[in-house]
Amino acid sequence: MRPLFLALPGNEDAAMGLAAAAGGSLCACEFRTFPDGESYLRVEDDPCGRTVVLVCSLVHPNEKILPLIFAADTLRELGVDRLGLVAPYLAYMRQDCRFHAGEAVTSRSFAGLICRSFDWLVTVDPHLHRYNSLEEIYSIPCRALHAGPLLADWIERNVDRPFLIGPDNESRQWVAAVAFDCGAGSGVFQKSRLSDRSVSIAAGHLRIPPNATPVLVDDIVSSGATMLKALEAVREQTPAPAIAMAIHGVGGDEMAAAFGKINARLVTTNSNSNPKAEIDILGLLASGLKGLID
Repeated sequence: MRPLFLALPGNEDAAMGLAAAAGGSLCACEFRTFPDGESYLRVEDDPCGRTVVLVCSLVHPNEKILPLIFAADTLRELGVDRLGLVAPYLAYMRQDCRFHAGEAVTSRSFAGLICRSFDWLVTVDPHLHRYNSLEEIYSIPCRALHAGPLLADWIERNVDRPFLIGPDNESRQWVAAVAFDCGAGSGVFQKSRLSDRSVSIAAGHLRIPPNATPVLVDDIVSSGATMLKALEAVREQTPAPAIAMAIHGVGGDEMAAAFGKINARLVTTNSNSNPKAEIDILGLLASGLKGLID
């Protein structure tokens, strides 16, 4: 039987596209909220004996995780054969160790929730810093797809003489890979984090080549604080208009407004619906399903 694709609210376009690419069909499901804030859901199609793929980008995860788990539990009770999760953006990867006594290592706790509910996971460029792979905390089969080649392709088609810059050392892995794919030079700035929304950025020994177009590259942009400070550091060296790129744009309208105020161009993938999404990862996600739903 053909696989069923079930979209959590806000993920309907992605689920529709993946179902079409995989030769599957959409599973109708009603989601709503009671006046007291509790979630209601009803699976309207019969999933018994079938492979079901839940599609949910986990930006702002606290409001999504309970409906997601309720949907998974309901599908299990209704007799699904296998149950997978496509999460283009995977949340709770930031807290990957106990930085201060008593802190929750939420990346491990969140992984436990997902692994208890699903048979496999497909995601795009999770924020792996202190973990070498998702398998260190996820016990189910995981596919972490890489959008770097899509960013490189966009740069090749849209940017003359690009020079790629990472806003901090954590971004070095993303910057180096994208720069290699599009044949550009690269380097990273130095960042000091002052708080969740405040950072300082310094160029250090990095010098932007004359006549180059600076392209800032990172995996995630949320408030935009890091990228905006990096843009200031770029403008101290060159008047050339800079482009900021991120795989995941998770800040929504607030993020878009921050870049709009300084007339800076931000380009992201559509791993999450946001006003700056210009790079389509649907084909990448579809390729990641091969062998899991066949």
